[in-house]
Amino acid sequence: MLGLVAGTLGGIVGFGTSVMLMPALVLAFGPKQAVPVMAIAAIMGNCSRVVAWWSDVNWRTTAAFSAGAIPGVVAGANTLLALPGGVVETVLGLFFIALIPVRRWMAAQHWKLNLWHMAAVGLGIGFLSGIVASTGPVNTPFFLMHGLVKGAFLGTEAAASMVMFIAKAITFRRLGALPLEVVSAGVIVGSSLVVGAFVGKHYVALIPPEKFRLLMDGLLLMAGLVMLWAAVGR
Repeated sequence: MLGLVAGTLGGIVGFGTSVMLMPALVLAFGPKQAVPVMAIAAIMGNCSRVVAWWSDVNWRTTAAFSAGAIPGVVAGANTLLALPGGVVETVLGLFFIALIPVRRWMAAQHWKLNLWHMAAVGLGIGFLSGIVASTGPVNTPFFLMHGLVKGAFLGTEAAASMVMFIAKAITFRRLGALPLEVVSAGVIVGSSLVVGAFVGKHYVALIPPEKFRLLMDGLLLMAGLVMLWAAVGR
């Protein structure tokens, strides 16, 4: 049930599934297994969003972002094992919350990111994705500054994230952190995300662009608080 709710939320705003599911996954599988389980589930969830918004996906943007994200993910996943617990969650939690005013300030500057910028952004976000379960809130302002909104934002961000999570899963597999039982658990969780993506599509069409952005601000705040909570709980 939680997976369905998280998948629907992700289908509406483009992120939030990992934020909602990670506490439950950590309790069920432990912190080391929760990240690769979420990686498998996220592949399925993002794939379903790509299918739902196929006609709106900007494939050039996806390719540019992925060109930087893939090597970033590999580096990040290898760095994960060397980091002390709690540090990444604290930094990201504060970063997510700070992104709310920063994103609005950036929007007021009317900056426009081109494909080269998106490749550079992909490298940084890919590195973060290799370390933590969720970077969806980090992706948001950059894809919006690239000029994407609603269906184009959801579909393109999902396609780029899908490539990133596939690279992440392959890296975890090579590091020995993706045994068959983890893959099976990820598929079970991911199945509920697939349904939620198509449920969420119905609601996106009903949300005006400004309310869509406000909803994302609320999710950024929630993401930041959850990350800080996770850091304190370590």
